Amino acid sequence: MSYFSGSAWTLDPKTNEYYLHYFAVKQPDLNWENPKVRQEVFSIMRFWLDKGVDGFRMDVIPLLSKPTGIPDLTAEQLKAPPNAYANGPHLAEYLREMNSEVLSKYDVMTVGEATGTTLAQTNSLVDDRRHELNMIFNFDAAQLRHPDFGPDEPGPWSLVKLKAIYDSHATVLTKHDWDTVFLSNHDSPRLVSTFGDDSRTMRAPSAKLLETMILTLRGTPFLFQGDELGMTYYPFKKLSDFSDIAVKNAYKAEVQTGKVSAATFLADQAEFTRDNARTPMQWDRSLQSGFTTSPHPWLPVNPNYKQINAAHEESDPASVLNYVRALIKLRSDTLAFVYGDYLDLDPANDHIFAYTRTLGGEKYLMVENFSSRPTHYTLPNDLKAATLLLSDIPSSQEANTSTLNLAPWESRIYKQ
Repeated sequence: MSYFSGSAWTLDPKTNEYYLHYFAVKQPDLNWENPKVRQEVFSIMRFWLDKGVDGFRMDVIPLLSKPTGIPDLTAEQLKAPPNAYANGPHLAEYLREMNSEVLSKYDVMTVGEATGTTLAQTNSLVDDRRHELNMIFNFDAAQLRHPDFGPDEPGPWSLVKLKAIYDSHATVLTKHDWDTVFLSNHDSPRLVSTFGDDSRTMRAPSAKLLETMILTLRGTPFLFQGDELGMTYYPFKKLSDFSDIAVKNAYKAEVQTGKVSAATFLADQAEFTRDNARTPMQWDRSLQSGFTTSPHPWLPVNPNYKQINAAHEESDPASVLNYVRALIKLRSDTLAFVYGDYLDLDPANDHIFAYTRTLGGEKYLMVENFSSRPTHYTLPNDLKAATLLLSDIPSSQEANTSTLNLAPWESRIYKQ
């Protein structure tokens, strides 16, 4: 089966033969077993690298090598097709050849979109002694809420589960395996609407808290455009509002066959469609939010663009945008956030994420209230708050204390 509903095989009438496409019909899979194909891809890579490109984000990279014989999936494999398609028998061979012939000759970074790859398999792609990729996107955190990223059904997520994922990464990945931290991209709904609270009063603080977490955890952080403004879900109402091919194919397969009602289907897709992340960037209050002069952009602009846009946030010192800038500066000035050890101080707490990053004699403490209610929190392990470096909400300095009074969705960064 293809990722976008239906068979992964399509008949080409000119040759009367079928071709494979794990994704859309217009995206035929290349035959990487053919050395001429590999050399053509390497040539394309050199073309862009010679122009000064600093690296590549490699789409669904574990799917290059196909299973021997490309057999039909078993009933068990059909529960999670990405796992059956990923990490074929020649993947390491192809990646090492790519590194040897192209990547090693440039000062560049590579990150692979590693669908179907488990945490335990990560080092088979990024271990720096293997000379393949620098890092991969592991989807286990994002899939807590996104059905397209794994076999789990979408539903309520829990902070305890999210922390357990980051804790396991810190345990399993060694000094040879560089990690990534991401919860949003072009294939997932908006960050603040998914993991935060996008209500009028809670949107900004929860957006700031999520960026605090992403920019202080262990691994290279990735921010998706618009999340630095706290952009939200789009209010999808009808099928014509969507552009996502997966939504349109699923509508045919589920609604038109009577498996589910149109109202139920559209309500579900409005929450989980990747079109939420693909609406035009909200630059200012002008027509189409300054994204285009056309009256008909490829997706409609979110109606809240007059309240949420870059121009407005530029002039607001307390905006999500200016807070993210402060976070990025703090991270770039602090090696402990890049190379420091990570320790989760309270793994079982269902609404507080408290952790430290330590490098040599420097220690930093992060405390984040994943709740829309004020919270009194006592730090574990005899820790005391020291110097407050940054908070997403203006708050009183509670120096040298072990009990913190946190506002809803408040996050704080302390230097110990």
